[in-house]
Amino acid sequence: MKTDHPIYLFLRSGPEAFRVLTGGLRLEGAYKVCSLTLKSLERRLDGLVAPDGHSGPAYVVEFQAQPKAKSLYNLAAKIGLYGEENPEHEVLGMAVFLRAADIPERPHWVHAQGSPIRCISLDSFLREWLAREPDNPYVAVFAPLIIETDAELTQRAPLLWQTIQQAPLGADTRETLSEVLEFWFFERFSRYTDEEIWTMLNLVTPLEETKAYQSIFAKGEAKGKTEGKTEGKTEGKTEAKVATLRRQLSRRFGPLPRWAAQRISAASEAQLDTWLDDIFDATSVKDLLGDKGERH
Repeated sequence: MKTDHPIYLFLRSGPEAFRVLTGGLRLEGAYKVCSLTLKSLERRLDGLVAPDGHSGPAYVVEFQAQPKAKSLYNLAAKIGLYGEENPEHEVLGMAVFLRAADIPERPHWVHAQGSPIRCISLDSFLREWLAREPDNPYVAVFAPLIIETDAELTQRAPLLWQTIQQAPLGADTRETLSEVLEFWFFERFSRYTDEEIWTMLNLVTPLEETKAYQSIFAKGEAKGKTEGKTEGKTEGKTEAKVATLRRQLSRRFGPLPRWAAQRISAASEAQLDTWLDDIFDATSVKDLLGDKGERH
């Protein structure tokens, strides 16, 4: 499961996201969130929560959805590299795992008192938080990762969606949390068509009236009707990535030039995935897409 992009989006939505993802740790003072590649060894951080104008610690956040024996060593290396480049900050690590059973035993010092790395498992507290804070959209967004059975998740899907839509959030934050929730549903129910997942999330809204359907999936559905269900589904997902990339580029750099829009529309799904992965390291539209549609 590819998790770095949705985790970055989630962290970017505000301090409450950090509290939920770390099992209750609250940020003191102002912080800013970014996705950073440490150039010395080309290691990317899932999320960096850095102090904004004060001397508090910086947090390197890494999320692991699957067991990986070297994950804590990997995080320790990233902490050291970031600390080497930013020695004015104390740098702490947040190793977030989907399941407690996935937390590696080594290195042993990570689990000792005073360790600069804190290990967190979502399955140890988020299900309880879902019951305790049913109206918290920052908790609801992780339900597809912690509700074990598809039947229960399917039943709760409309309520999870409405929890985000009805929460007192800014428009940008609501859009971000909605996008993350959608991502988890598409990952969890990869065997479903786009239309089936949107019906699951929006039982009270006809599919053809949803904004996301109109802007992302309509072309995929139209093509699917003439070329078959499988091809239509593939086209719909490609159009989803095109729309997401255009929206994020526009939000970062302003209106897209015509050449950029054309290049994105003509790109393969693999190329779109590469651009989506690299967008937060890019300094401009040209830096991301390149003169020939490739990264330099």
